[in-house]
Amino acid sequence: MAQLMKQAQQMQQQLMDAQEELAAVQVEGSAGGGMVTATVTGKGELVALAIDPKAVDPDDVETLADLIVAAVRDASRSADDLAARTMGPLAGGMGGLGLPGL
Repeated sequence: MAQLMKQAQQMQQQLMDAQEELAAVQVEGSAGGGMVTATVTGKGELVALAIDPKAVDPDDVETLADLIVAAVRDASRSADDLAARTMGPLAGGMGGLGLPGL
């Protein structure tokens, strides 16, 4: 039982370390051939948005809005993929403890 508790504590620490790593990493997504670029953390928090002045047309604000949404979605997808790669091995290890529901 002590070994099982030790394994659970190690897994918890690894999970916390992975979450900290995700919070520190930044990924980018873009749209419109790079005219709009969004940067998010590994946890999906939007931290930056870059818009090429060529993408700004006062007569066509809808296209710019669409490009922003697409860039943020692209960046979020990259963050989700990163989280899955980072957390996946840890989540799979939880079931290996032999505890139902983990």
